[in-house]
Amino acid sequence: MNSPNNSPFYCALQDALRERKMTLAEICPPMDHVSRRMLEDYGAMFVATAAVRPPPTCVFNSEEAVRDFQLAAGFTAATIDGAQVELQPAAMAALLQAREQALAEGLNITPRDGAEAARRTYEDSLRLWNTRFLPALAHWQKQGRLSRQQVKKLKALPMSEQVRAVLELEEDGIFFSKDLSKSVLYSIAAPGTSQHVAMLAFDVIEFHNARVREIMSEHGWFQTVLSDLPHFTFLGFSESELPERGLKRMEVSGQTFWIPNV
Repeated sequence: MNSPNNSPFYCALQDALRERKMTLAEICPPMDHVSRRMLEDYGAMFVATAAVRPPPTCVFNSEEAVRDFQLAAGFTAATIDGAQVELQPAAMAALLQAREQALAEGLNITPRDGAEAARRTYEDSLRLWNTRFLPALAHWQKQGRLSRQQVKKLKALPMSEQVRAVLELEEDGIFFSKDLSKSVLYSIAAPGTSQHVAMLAFDVIEFHNARVREIMSEHGWFQTVLSDLPHFTFLGFSESELPERGLKRMEVSGQTFWIPNV
């Protein structure tokens, strides 16, 4: 049986990391199964153009680590539809070009949920995690699937262990997504793993418009997270180049996603 590390995505990823003088083991330890899950769900950003800086890890564990990375990577701000959003410079330049083209065609590209559409802090990602985690705990306790003691223990776990415990519960059908029907990872990224933390993601109000999606892709922005329809990731390549970056095309709900081919 072939190892996942020999898949198109992992081969392309290791080539991309080599160019950046990094290794897979450094960013995502091979025995850390939660980190590998994060990589395979959100890892498209790690094979992005050399014009941007991907995170040095699959999972940031603190606000300080995120702040240090964001300062080192650099970011720029722009006001779009009244909201100030921040992205890595190359990603912002491409977004503004895409918006200019959309406006010229009588369309628009605007941020969903204001400033949170782009750069987020670790605390932002933790707060958003809790909007799924805490209501789900209350629901499953009420349903008798979790005891009061289990809920108390889950709340007290360190974040890395909490995410691991949630994913294990989901294997038994105790889901933590907003509608409680699927994995929490289809609803929100685990704290410290979001492409928004890497400043390479932008949530678009007009994602339903096929022409808007085309314009975004023409400027290097693609949907890379299944079921997160408003979410676009800056990769900086043309669509025809994405298979060479270890990504595969998937059609979901009439929309095209490019996800790690593992």
